[in-house]
Amino acid sequence: MALLDESANGVFIIAATPFSDNGALDLESVDRMVDFYLERGANGLTILGVMGEAPKLTEEESRAFISRAIARARGAPIIVGVSAPGLASIRTLAASAMDAGAAGVMVAPPGHLRTDDQIYSYFDSVAETLGATPFALQDYPLATQVQISPKVILRIVEALPSCVMLKHEDWPGLAKIAALRAASDRGARRISILTGNGGLFLPEELQRGADGAMTGFAYPEMMVGVVRAFRAGDPERARDLFDAYLPLARYEQQPGIGLAVRKHVLAGRGAIASPTLRKPGATLSPADIAEVESLIARQTRRLQEIG
Repeated sequence: MALLDESANGVFIIAATPFSDNGALDLESVDRMVDFYLERGANGLTILGVMGEAPKLTEEESRAFISRAIARARGAPIIVGVSAPGLASIRTLAASAMDAGAAGVMVAPPGHLRTDDQIYSYFDSVAETLGATPFALQDYPLATQVQISPKVILRIVEALPSCVMLKHEDWPGLAKIAALRAASDRGARRISILTGNGGLFLPEELQRGADGAMTGFAYPEMMVGVVRAFRAGDPERARDLFDAYLPLARYEQQPGIGLAVRKHVLAGRGAIASPTLRKPGATLSPADIAEVESLIARQTRRLQEIG
């Protein structure tokens, strides 16, 4: 598998982690899920992300999941989330992932970092720890409570060649994308920017210079269609597709139950066998399920209308 580099673009789906009804890791559903994502046009996958329930897996389960997903992807690039409190854990999991054939890894900053120098020093240490392994810097302040300014990102990018991607998940963050792209237009090293936030701002993020999406949604074809339409020079088509899926995407982004919504829909679409979240995790009420099914029905009708 080719290594991740600055040219990465398109849609890298943040993959769920499938569990059986009793909470056991479901490796057979890993195969189904990888096929599902790739058949719907994903350029690659990111596993063990924030919405992948990574902290709920044992080290052995993480390795099993990584190996199974990479084997099933048949050469499609897989990025593995390796964020951990200590560098030793990052080194160990990253080595396992790369040995299994991963394209690269993703690292988020620990929540205690506050100053610009602390943030830079941390990622300098990450790069030293990872060696030649390319990595994506995950900028997700809503989850990490770490605010990374464009100035610090540019400092990291210029000093650390193994940082080849920004997983942009700031909110609001459109100005950050614009600032980074303006800097690269002036000669700064240009890295890939893939965006998160459940795809809720994808048209605007692409307009500001993002290269695609790295996020989860039970209908990955939404992100794929929006990105392809933008690339084809048809932003109105991209926005029409986005609008059709937006009500369900919005519902799926609810704190607390969002992943339960996503897994419910993925199970209903046959991507995974069970919608189970490993405990502790939310479950949907009958009212939640009725609302989801109503949104899917409305989405289906709207997609038929726009063709």
